[in-house]
Amino acid sequence: MLRTITLAAALVGMLLGPAFAHRPDQAPHQLFRIGDLPLEGGETIKDFAISYVTHGTLNAKKSNAILMVTAISGNHHRLDFLIGPGKALDTDKYFIICTDAIGNGLTTSPSNSTAQPRMKFPKFLIRDMVTSQKKLLDHLGINHVVAVIGPSMGGMQVLQWGVSHPNMMDSLIALVPLAKTPAWTVAVLDASRKAIMLDPAWKDGNYEAPPENGIRLYRDILSFLAARSPEMYRDQFKNNGMDVLPWLKEQETALIKAFDANDWIYQTWAYERHDVGTTPGHNGDLEKALGAIKAKTLILNGTKDLLNPEYEPEAAAKFIKDVKVGTISPGSVTGHASAGGGIPADVEFLNREIMSFLNVVTDNGKKLQ
Repeated sequence: MLRTITLAAALVGMLLGPAFAHRPDQAPHQLFRIGDLPLEGGETIKDFAISYVTHGTLNAKKSNAILMVTAISGNHHRLDFLIGPGKALDTDKYFIICTDAIGNGLTTSPSNSTAQPRMKFPKFLIRDMVTSQKKLLDHLGINHVVAVIGPSMGGMQVLQWGVSHPNMMDSLIALVPLAKTPAWTVAVLDASRKAIMLDPAWKDGNYEAPPENGIRLYRDILSFLAARSPEMYRDQFKNNGMDVLPWLKEQETALIKAFDANDWIYQTWAYERHDVGTTPGHNGDLEKALGAIKAKTLILNGTKDLLNPEYEPEAAAKFIKDVKVGTISPGSVTGHASAGGGIPADVEFLNREIMSFLNVVTDNGKKLQ
């Protein structure tokens, strides 16, 4: 049985939006100013900078780094529930680099670009996110990492890392990912995007204030439908189904300013066009691309995931040479939210399974020395 008391505002903020607000006592934001970033599609992001934070200490051999990549509309705090002493991403062992994806409002995005503001911003791909992260690692002098880890759109970046740079990591940890975005997910994303773009207050992207009605509807579609499961609502509102309506309004209101509308639109465009098979050199062959992954791979899915259906990564895993596929908290039905960090049983499961996996990858830390 779900501990439904935990499934309130804190959980919703963790699903797809910025997971936590940044506090002064936390690792400082850092920016690596790359300059112009050429994109795979032929355009260029001008004056590009990637935002990131680090946890732990890089050892002398630079052999203990882990790269974290974030979910759609998430930021470098997205996997904080896995980071710290004694957790899966143990800061006493590892140097964790937590990055912000293109279009999340911290790394260069439609909302913060002065050279290409709002809808003048060029469209980008998941692979362009990976390219920016690779440039960051080069800047830090890191040419190999223990793992690349991420949830949702982060899991998609993880698999792309394994295809694009197969020799750069020992392992991949992809939580509720996709190797290629299916039609269902495209339809969900398109509906969320239309919710914003059809709001008259959006003004073709030139709004003075957030297009509130559109944002409320996009949050309903993503955070409260696709990122949850019917079972979660059943258990949370077992006495009266109508109680969900004031709860929804409260959650929507809390999230109106959580993420910029144009940033969301651009990240959905990247999300829906994702396909590791179109990586240069693989000629659109998904199976060939997945077969190029050399890293030991862990894929963890959520039961009844209504955003990234679990059968999609399960099918993709058949073409990865060294892969383990599992279900987050088997027996519970928390869908895409299983990787959100708001459900204690799922958090405990993820910390335990990822820690165990990394212990195998590092031979209980011996390979870090």
